[in-house]
Amino acid sequence: MNSLAFSVCSLFYIFLIVIVYYSKKRIDYLENKIYSILIVVTLVGVLLDNISFIINYLGVSTSSIIYFLLTKSVLIYFMSWMYLFVMYVFVISKKDKTFNACKRLIKILTVIFLASVLCVIALPMYFNTEKNAIFPYGPAVNGVYIISFIGIFAMIIVMLCNIRSVNIKKFFPLFIFMFLGIIATFIQYMFPSMILLTSVEAFVTFLMYFTLENPDMKMIEELNIARNQADKANRAKTEFLSNMSHEIRTPLNAITGLSQVLSEEEGLPSKAKEDVKDIIMASDSLLEIVNGILDISKIEAGKLEIVNTTYHPYQILNELVVLTKARLGNEKPIEFRTHFSEDIPDTLYGDYARVKQVILNILTNAVKYTEKGSIDFYVNSVIHNDVCRLIIAVEDTGIGIKKDKIDKLFDKFTRFDEERNITIEGTGLGLAITKKLVELMHGGLVVQSVYGKGSKFTVSIDQRIVTQKAQEKKEIVSNEIKIYPGKKVLIVDDNKLNLKVAGRLLVPYKVDITSVMSGQECLDKVASEYYDLILLDDMMPVMSGKQTFAKLKENPDFKTPVVVLTANAVSGMKEDYLALGFDDYLAKPINKKELDEVLDKYLTKEEK
Repeated sequence: MNSLAFSVCSLFYIFLIVIVYYSKKRIDYLENKIYSILIVVTLVGVLLDNISFIINYLGVSTSSIIYFLLTKSVLIYFMSWMYLFVMYVFVISKKDKTFNACKRLIKILTVIFLASVLCVIALPMYFNTEKNAIFPYGPAVNGVYIISFIGIFAMIIVMLCNIRSVNIKKFFPLFIFMFLGIIATFIQYMFPSMILLTSVEAFVTFLMYFTLENPDMKMIEELNIARNQADKANRAKTEFLSNMSHEIRTPLNAITGLSQVLSEEEGLPSKAKEDVKDIIMASDSLLEIVNGILDISKIEAGKLEIVNTTYHPYQILNELVVLTKARLGNEKPIEFRTHFSEDIPDTLYGDYARVKQVILNILTNAVKYTEKGSIDFYVNSVIHNDVCRLIIAVEDTGIGIKKDKIDKLFDKFTRFDEERNITIEGTGLGLAITKKLVELMHGGLVVQSVYGKGSKFTVSIDQRIVTQKAQEKKEIVSNEIKIYPGKKVLIVDDNKLNLKVAGRLLVPYKVDITSVMSGQECLDKVASEYYDLILLDDMMPVMSGKQTFAKLKENPDFKTPVVVLTANAVSGMKEDYLALGFDDYLAKPINKKELDEVLDKYLTKEEK
């Protein structure tokens, strides 16, 4: 009766596991499929075990056909359970657990199982009554034992071969089966009336439930919905930024471009030059805000990359000094002092544009929040082998930061003491971008501040030293504009003001300029005339720049370099345009230095 109690308990909790397992949809893993069959087989086996106890209790003769068929069914159950358990252990040991990857294994095990079942059915079986217990014995029973031991041995070999590559938790049911199986066999040998093997298998099946990767389908569906919503929101954000970038940069291109042209005009009254200078400064501030938002977008999308090249640090530092002094102007009684170490190497290898952006953001922050006193700009270096650690510090006598606010200093769109600093311009993006850029370059950033007295920002960035032998050929820095007489440039843009700006910016280069306002006009011009360079806007009605470019490329003889000229400067757009086959990319507002580089690259191609 003790084994009956175990069997009844096993029936109860296996029945509960079946209900729990099938009450939810499951991920279509092969191990889940095997387990879904295994729990049903176990339930049938436990039912057969309980029926055996009832038949014994009713005193049914062992010579009856009912008792014989029931015992054969129990033996087939043992074979079935072992077959499924062996298959489960083999499947979880494989890296690829898909049905196709395990198809051959399943076929082999199934053939062995069917052959074993046929043997158990065909081989004779006898019964022995001893100590008020009935035991089946004979070739059929021995066959079950032999196949079971072979299966256990095979599982142990597979486990030992894969124990390092598979989560050990997966093999826990096998450990329990071997441990309890040995105990059950010993008990049954000592007390023949205690038949516990079915209860052991039921308990192992119960434990297996907690080792399965079994997130329910409702959770998966909710996660998929959340992911789709996040993707949709991300696409909406990208589209919004793309549209805003285009809408802001298009008029800003005219303001910046025409202001640059005016600033270079001879004979302009000094007062007008001052006004133009203010316009350029204001447009640069607006462009800085737009670029800041786009930089944050790139960082969050993981598309902002560090592009390393050789550069001359002293040249960068001198440019930063000029920019900072221009921002200070003559309005603030501030002394700007520089302290550059003489042991900084002449040439370094790193992303000079991002290094410059980091330092400029810190300097700009100091200028904004310092009304009087001084700003000290320190740059020192620590050299170890071929690495130079630049230690950049900016110390000011500005308003300072409260201690409890320093931790939130680098949060996006965060500004402190807004009532006190209401006249100070800015979005609160500069320092957030600075921190992200420093982290991308594997550097460090430390802030020290005394509220009401001033702040000190210290940045450390490692840059590789370029030796004289490995140093690239130095660029000749000159204020003179290279001219390209005879070179023909075609500008394509649906906005008349943008065409005017691009044309005015190209005038000093002495190129032959042709302007058209649509993709179709571009195709017509290229069909009838040769051009050395095409500057092609993308966002045009009827036929976009991308569509126009695709039409141009349909002609196998078309070899003219095409540079996309666009106000769409969101994260990844440059890479997308280059992937489509455009030769280069120019963002609006047109940067004069970038324009110089593009013209030098494509209009002197034959000469190089």
